[in-house]
Amino acid sequence: MKASYRILVVDDDAFMRDACHQTLTKQGHSTTLAKSGQEGLGLLEKSSFDLILLDLNMPNEDGLYILAEIKDIDPEAIVVMISGYGSIETAVQAIKLGAFDFITKPFTPEELLNTAKRALRNRRLTIEDIDTKKQIDKERKHTEILSQSPAMAKVKEMIAMVAPTDSTVLLQGESGTGKGLVARKLHELSRRRGSPFVSVDCGSLVKTLFESELFGHVKGAFTGADTTQLGKFEMAHEGTLFFDEISNINLEIQAKLLKAVEEKRISKVGDHKVVKVDVRIVSATNRDLQETIAKGKFREDLFFRLNVVSINLPPLRDRKEDIPLLVDHFLKVFNQKQSKTVEGFSRNAMKALTEYDWPGNVRELENTVERLIVFAQDKTITSHDLVYSNTVLSQMVPTEPIRLEEMERDHIIKVLDTVRGNKTQAAQLLGIDRKTLRIKLKKYEISSHAE
Repeated sequence: MKASYRILVVDDDAFMRDACHQTLTKQGHSTTLAKSGQEGLGLLEKSSFDLILLDLNMPNEDGLYILAEIKDIDPEAIVVMISGYGSIETAVQAIKLGAFDFITKPFTPEELLNTAKRALRNRRLTIEDIDTKKQIDKERKHTEILSQSPAMAKVKEMIAMVAPTDSTVLLQGESGTGKGLVARKLHELSRRRGSPFVSVDCGSLVKTLFESELFGHVKGAFTGADTTQLGKFEMAHEGTLFFDEISNINLEIQAKLLKAVEEKRISKVGDHKVVKVDVRIVSATNRDLQETIAKGKFREDLFFRLNVVSINLPPLRDRKEDIPLLVDHFLKVFNQKQSKTVEGFSRNAMKALTEYDWPGNVRELENTVERLIVFAQDKTITSHDLVYSNTVLSQMVPTEPIRLEEMERDHIIKVLDTVRGNKTQAAQLLGIDRKTLRIKLKKYEISSHAE
């Protein structure tokens, strides 16, 4: 089915307007007709058009002036000038002023359609380019690395140096330190940023289907393979392929992965056809791969292939200068997400956050701030609120002139009411396990809530 476009025809010649209308509507396009430049400008102010056909020579009107007015209303407007004999120089001037093209009277239907086709194709590409830029800007916001610490300054310096290259990168660090964020930043700053970023969660994929996930499969390759499917390598062609927790891949797949990385060729499961792939490999691990190699669970040759450049991400306890910055960021994110208006943290609350070691790193901090926002009752989150968001963190909270046990009991009851007595959900929201919750329920004689 051919695409349908909205086209505005501006011409004082009724015969010419009708001819354009007949030719364009036969191709499925929608046309709007205007007999003067001013009428056309009025229509353009009320609606948008994919293409404008504008007569250059109309009585008592300067076509170049009308063109300038159109561009003022819609800078992205695609305008094709309709020029008569003796006005070629003016038409060329119109091109310099922003017109896409011009067509000389008299013209055939085929000439009109070919010109319109070129103009509309340019319109489509312009829109796609704008959408791509918007998407890149959106992704850039999501990949911003918030930091003011020396430890992360070194990481950002490494990213800036390595991103423009095609070298494979191994990201190492504890869980929750932001390895996925760094992988996306490497992609965003690379020449491949206009192509896909494809992530492979090596810890969640079923081992028996791992090969199919990576390389794809053809119909009938195995039970349940009802259709031919692309694998992650082909999906990431000309882009970046990110292996999260790479150490979880078994040795058999490691051998096939090594071959794919070295040869830049793959074959789908059940197919002998070789397919060329062009991907940049970024991997991440929270384990010591050298130790894993010593245990015979990871190939040393694959390690050397993946570890051309190594970037080590520091744990949050080694970059505590970043905690207030991260807290402020998460505060804004979850205020918007939860439709809350929390303004900030008290001095004691922020002191507790910065003194805590955060074994779960940035991810744990993010989850804690989210819980605090969910249950926040006031504009400021105080040390009282921290007690109920994280039982370990509560040990860091300065003493308050109020019995914390009473507050804890009230808060547990409130949480149970929120989840309608579901103790599993209540324990999750409280940041404790079910056993601890049962102990507290018994301690505080809370027994009126169902499972």
